[in-house]
Amino acid sequence: MTALAAQPWLAVAVPLAVALLVVVAGRALGAGVAWLAMVAPASLLATGIALLGGPHSGNALSIPWLVQGDTSIRVGVLGDGLAALMLVVVGVVALMVMMFSIGYMADDPGYTRYFALLALFSAAMAGLVLAADLVALLVAWELVGACSYLLIGFWYRKPSAAAAAIKAFLVTHVGDAGMLLGIALFFVATGDVSLAGLRSAPAALGTGLTTVVALLLLLGAIGKSAQFPLHFWLPDAMEGPTPVSALIHAATMVAAGVFLIARLEPLFQASATASGVVLAVGAFTALMAATIAIAQSDIKKVLAYSTISQLGFMFAALGVGAWQAAIFHLVTHASFKALLFLGAGSVIHGTGSQELSDMGGLAKKMPLTAVTWIAGALALAGIPPLAGFFSKDVVVAAVLRGSPLAGLTLLLASLLTAFYIARATRLAFFGTYRGVAHPHESRWMMTGPLTVLAVGAVFLGAAGPAIERLLLTEPEPIELGVAVVAVLLAVAGGVFAWWRYAGGPVPAEAAPVGLWAALKGGYGYDGAIRRWVVRPVMAFAGGAYELGDRATVDGAAEGIGRLARRLGGLLALLQNGDAQWYAALIGAATVLLVAAALWAGR
Repeated sequence: MTALAAQPWLAVAVPLAVALLVVVAGRALGAGVAWLAMVAPASLLATGIALLGGPHSGNALSIPWLVQGDTSIRVGVLGDGLAALMLVVVGVVALMVMMFSIGYMADDPGYTRYFALLALFSAAMAGLVLAADLVALLVAWELVGACSYLLIGFWYRKPSAAAAAIKAFLVTHVGDAGMLLGIALFFVATGDVSLAGLRSAPAALGTGLTTVVALLLLLGAIGKSAQFPLHFWLPDAMEGPTPVSALIHAATMVAAGVFLIARLEPLFQASATASGVVLAVGAFTALMAATIAIAQSDIKKVLAYSTISQLGFMFAALGVGAWQAAIFHLVTHASFKALLFLGAGSVIHGTGSQELSDMGGLAKKMPLTAVTWIAGALALAGIPPLAGFFSKDVVVAAVLRGSPLAGLTLLLASLLTAFYIARATRLAFFGTYRGVAHPHESRWMMTGPLTVLAVGAVFLGAAGPAIERLLLTEPEPIELGVAVVAVLLAVAGGVFAWWRYAGGPVPAEAAPVGLWAALKGGYGYDGAIRRWVVRPVMAFAGGAYELGDRATVDGAAEGIGRLARRLGGLLALLQNGDAQWYAALIGAATVLLVAAALWAGR
């Protein structure tokens, strides 16, 4: 443990080596490849635990990467309390997901490729959270995105999966382009790329430049964490295997934006404009995504929009400077949302369907899955004494102090959160079974991780004070008034949903119209983006191709070729095999040459 604490870069190197070994030796190991792959997240967990026991001020390492004259770009790792906490979160969730995947992916022909990608993802996430500078962070940031792309499109022969992977890649890279510009602007202004330099830069940059850099970096965080207006890639990302959704698109990668803003909190707090944008984006996204989640019929899409909404809670907390509260909620959310996604995977594995209309009565047929799901659902709804109650209360209380309007927005989102998760629970696990398959409880390799994550969903709230001390802040007590209001709203939303869906799916929702149709379709945002952004860009690109490439570049190249062929054809007419004609040409050429020589010698 001491060696791991002193050399946290091993959390990146070991998973990379494991990923290579899985690729090389995967066929020989067969089903055992999964156990080899589990070494990757285990190394993250071990490193995180080792760092937790060390000094919380951080263990930094920095080495020169590029040197040009007096300019030096350095890369390195920073093993402080925040990095240690994130390594533990990623390590635990990834371990549980890999164990779950042994049963879930057992018959998949891409078994080896799947575990190689999960090991590579572990390395990328470790690199992201340990990065001590913007260059190393950006490299890991993009590698995480590449793993997401490859795992969303894991079943690449399925057109919808391939399209979802491309969509996620393109949308998130809109944000990444802004992030790259922010890094470049900061480097040009200061000649530095270290996170320490960025945190202390506001005094040197000035208010205007600080705001621009912060907003550009925020764009990258918005894309990765699926916040408005770049949120619409995440629901389609559910095309990937469900364990991938639990790991990447619920608990870890999508939290990278929250982690980035928390890491750079002094930069954002130095700009009231940037902080205000973070707050507005978070509060709006939390409410918007919650309203969409209440109308979804696909159990994974309910959880996808729930993830977008909960990340909005974290962004709102960051916007008022309560970054410790945001990180606390990130930790508890990772546990109960990974649990819910894996629970959905168990249900899908048992029923063969993702539609809530094909479920019902599963609590009797899948009791362990049902019990653990309910634990996750209560934690998400914020019901005491489960983990979500404590972390969400801290977030809502902090936002209410900083912006009452945003705080009320989060309270309304909390009401809707309880409604949609109670609706999904009622339709999936209670009532009469409506499907055609024969549901059955999953194997222990799948229910074991559910049990571990359920323990976290129940008890992690008690770790709040320890987490805040780890982040070098004083623990905040629960505000009783806020807690009572939040719980009452959650109970009201849950009870109403339980009553509303007591008889199963509401017939009118099968063919939605009006507001319900708008909610189910995400307010038509996806279609609007396709109409007003994608189509014009494609039309412009098509016109540029026809004019710039086909007409100009290809036209010039092909025109020269046609001209050469025509000249060659004309010269070929001279070759007719007639000796008298050749003699005449020679004579004429001789006369012309003599005349030219005489004219030139005048």
